[in-house]
Amino acid sequence: MNLLGEDIVNENGEFVINMGPQHPSTHGVLHLKIWLQGETILRVQPHLGYIHRSIEKMSESLSYRNFIFATSRMDYLSAHINNLACALCVEQGLEVEVPERAKVIRLLMAELTRLSSHQLWWGSTGLDLGAVTPFFHAFREREGILEVIEETCGARLTQNYMVPGGVMMDLHPDFQRKTKAILKQVKEKISEYHELLSGNIIFQQRTQGVGYISPEDAVSFGMTGPCARASGVSCDVRKWYPYSGYEGVQFDEILETGGDCYARYQVRMKEMMQSVSIIEQLIDSIPEGEIQAKTKNVLKLPKGEFYQKVETARGELGVYIVSDGAASPYRVKYRSPNFSNLSAMSHMAKGAKIGDLVAIMATMDLIIPDIDR
Repeated sequence: MNLLGEDIVNENGEFVINMGPQHPSTHGVLHLKIWLQGETILRVQPHLGYIHRSIEKMSESLSYRNFIFATSRMDYLSAHINNLACALCVEQGLEVEVPERAKVIRLLMAELTRLSSHQLWWGSTGLDLGAVTPFFHAFREREGILEVIEETCGARLTQNYMVPGGVMMDLHPDFQRKTKAILKQVKEKISEYHELLSGNIIFQQRTQGVGYISPEDAVSFGMTGPCARASGVSCDVRKWYPYSGYEGVQFDEILETGGDCYARYQVRMKEMMQSVSIIEQLIDSIPEGEIQAKTKNVLKLPKGEFYQKVETARGELGVYIVSDGAASPYRVKYRSPNFSNLSAMSHMAKGAKIGDLVAIMATMDLIIPDIDR
């Protein structure tokens, strides 16, 4: 019998096993039920609910200032960007004009967040596939970024920095100097990343041709972010629907056509350097002025529906608010990228081996609380 009390071998002769919810390769409490024929995967069925906290319902009981920070606990590696999406949605309803200084600070923090998230992904991907060294190299640069963020926000992971109308506090006096230093370090060390993993023949054999998904299927499953762009699907919200000043910076939307694990790897590696480029364009031209627009102590959105989407490190996050004119949202719905991306896992894993499933999960960059809201 397996963990669910079912027969390990079913009537069709298929071997049924469980991976997770406590398994290092699932990156959290994700439970996968797997049907095998020998060592070949026939089907994968995700079971959710192990870290469900009803964040959407919680948001409906909080004020328009406070509900923003509940989203830090979804995709915690994109906390700044999640908070920004909520703040933009509230500002849309209030018709608030954000000061230019606050816009630039928001972009800097969002791209530092994306860069640190991709570095953690790179290190953990190597670890999942048996390479221990990349994890330490990734954390070397990531720690520098988190120190810069912590000096300004007072926190490293769930920063609670974005507020309706701008940001909570001004930049640390050492922000520019330390940010430039960490960008210089990233550019110098990226060659080590490629030497350790990108050109590693074992890593290539574990990822090339594994977990393929076509552009049509990626769109059909609602995939976004690097997972979709690795199949050639152009979907970067920063390019298609610019927000918070992204229309004023130059960067490339990274597209690959391989559609496999290695293509997803390549997209994120190249996106790291695009984030570096965006930060470099902004770091010496932060305008003076206010960091927050003037807003009332108690915020009330007019009756209606409001929607805002942003590009997190894992794809498109949508925030949908229904307001009845009160001080709290009447209804809140989050369209999280990980949930839609996960729906394609069984399709991508069919015909693969268990070791391939680990590679697929690693390059999908799943964050479980973002799925299990």
